[in-house]
Amino acid sequence: MTAPIFLNALRAFEASARHQSFSAAAVELNVTPAAVGQLVRSLEEWLGVSLFHRGGGGRARLVPTDVSLRALPDIRDGFDRLSLGFERLKERSAVGVLTVTVSPAFAAKWLLPRIERFQTAWPETDIRLDTSLKLMDFATQGIDIGVRYGAGHWPGLEAEKLMDEEVFPVCSPAYLKQHAGLRKPDDLGRVTLIDDLSVDRQTGFVTWDAWLKSAGTKLASARASLKINNSAAVLQAAIDGHGVALARSVLARDDMATGRLIRLFPNIEQPSALAYYIVYRKECADLARLVAFHDWLRDEVSRDANVK
Repeated sequence: MTAPIFLNALRAFEASARHQSFSAAAVELNVTPAAVGQLVRSLEEWLGVSLFHRGGGGRARLVPTDVSLRALPDIRDGFDRLSLGFERLKERSAVGVLTVTVSPAFAAKWLLPRIERFQTAWPETDIRLDTSLKLMDFATQGIDIGVRYGAGHWPGLEAEKLMDEEVFPVCSPAYLKQHAGLRKPDDLGRVTLIDDLSVDRQTGFVTWDAWLKSAGTKLASARASLKINNSAAVLQAAIDGHGVALARSVLARDDMATGRLIRLFPNIEQPSALAYYIVYRKECADLARLVAFHDWLRDEVSRDANVK
């Protein structure tokens, strides 16, 4: 008996014993009852032992023999281990699903406009995108890799800096035309400031108060009349002409490149203490799909740096 036939016969035997029926086993294995019966008989002939006590009639229940009952636990354990081994093989392949967690704003403003290039390079890898501001439990929720904004410390995860960030005011060309006097930071006292509430203020996030103080003004952000808890929506509000937003350079890059947003006071630089990091579990660092996505992210950052 060849190895493939032997494994098929063992599978037919185990399923028949579990269901106590060739017909039920056939439904599970997606073959005919006759094929299951033939596989079991072939195994019996090869072993030289009977595996079932067969009663009368075609619908009689199959009863495993004593030798079958002794062997079945080990056979089932073997199939379980084979399945686990196959899953391990799939993990090491670029084929399959890669689960990526990012914030909704990063997905909308940076990742999704670029993801087609990854899909073209790795057509056999499917991306499952999990967008959330909360850091997921990678192990229990099946997350492979993520990009997170912060100080670079997340318990249980490896963190590699992907991009630094700068923070600066932006507005739409039309808004700037309507408020032509926006020549210095003090002039912001005459316009609506759009405030981003999506990041914890205790983490070192550059707020309007911090930026205005750094710019040397006496203004306070308390007059900001539009507060939004999504960074992508903050930028969209500025694009739509609702005021001046304090933009994060990574998220605003494409909108500035296309002219939807204009940076105000470009001579004033305010780097952020926070940055974007690639995060993953150490034990998964060499998974093929993860490595491919990790390297692609870095390639995209280099690509952006080379585009003037």
